[in-house]
Amino acid sequence: MQPDQPANSPSGAAPELDEATLAWVRQVFQHARAGEAEPLGALLSQGLPPNLRNERGDSLLMLAAYHGHLDASRVLLEHGADPELMNDAGQTPLHGAAFKGDLGVATLLLDRGARPDHAGPSGKTALMFAAMFNRSDILRLLIERGANPAARDADGVSALDAAQRMGAHDTAALLSALA
Repeated sequence: MQPDQPANSPSGAAPELDEATLAWVRQVFQHARAGEAEPLGALLSQGLPPNLRNERGDSLLMLAAYHGHLDASRVLLEHGADPELMNDAGQTPLHGAAFKGDLGVATLLLDRGARPDHAGPSGKTALMFAAMFNRSDILRLLIERGANPAARDADGVSALDAAQRMGAHDTAALLSALA
């Protein structure tokens, strides 16, 4: 065995997790999806990494935010969860809150350091998600917090273009008034 290889691990490959450990990990992610703030807080206080991610790169905060769980999102942020951590699709928790239209979670994320114009490799911002899915309140919040309504994604599509393509009349009207 070489010094940099884990014990019971041939050629430095990660050791296999047993079924009990996998079940525990699945339960941790379920706490985030279900918004179970107390169990999450207890686990985080015991050393659970706040930026733990699943096989799709979704962090605990991404799951809590996407599912509209304000208290669980707050607990995760209080324990150091990164509001800018992207999943494998290049989306942050703010993108998830914008998609779902959760104003409380979006406000919390912005208050705790999420950037209103953060974009992944595709160039899509939370404002573009809000525009596409006709989330007027989120759109207003993001613009108030500094999101650029004229920004374009990697394909050259603006939030207004996206709103118009998706038939999101309310957000298209709001964005047109800004142009």
